[in-house]
Amino acid sequence: MPSQSYVRWFSDFRLGDVAEVGGKTASLGELYAMLAAEGVRVPEGFALTARAYRDALTTAGIEDELYGLLSGFDHHDVALLAQRAAIARRLVYEATGTPHLRAEIAAAYRALEDKCGAEVAVAVRSSATAEDLPTARPCCTPGARHSPIIRTCI
Repeated sequence: MPSQSYVRWFSDFRLGDVAEVGGKTASLGELYAMLAAEGVRVPEGFALTARAYRDALTTAGIEDELYGLLSGFDHHDVALLAQRAAIARRLVYEATGTPHLRAEIAAAYRALEDKCGAEVAVAVRSSATAEDLPTARPCCTPGARHSPIIRTCI
């Protein structure tokens, strides 16, 4: 079990933390700091660190398998690409569903409820590289209550 939390609050990171939380999330932290300092009410939130993902893959021992799945084939073979991507998604989903990570997410959500009210509306976003494509399906829409990810963790 890691000694350091995988959860970081928006108020705790800035643009300099891109390697830890990703570019869009670091921008949220910067925006949070800048607007809050000007008296603008900004919704509270948290992010999972990139280390959470890396540690999950390492603990599950699937890095080499993922690398093998996603390399060394004709990337124009859409059927094979879809087949390998489905296997990769399953591996990553299983690797990141650890009890420790779920407990951290649940604890962070409960802390968010303590600060913002019970059943606070949340927006959950993925750090997937294709998240901005028109065909992408988010985990939930902004303002939705109890996203599937949060429900699964609590």
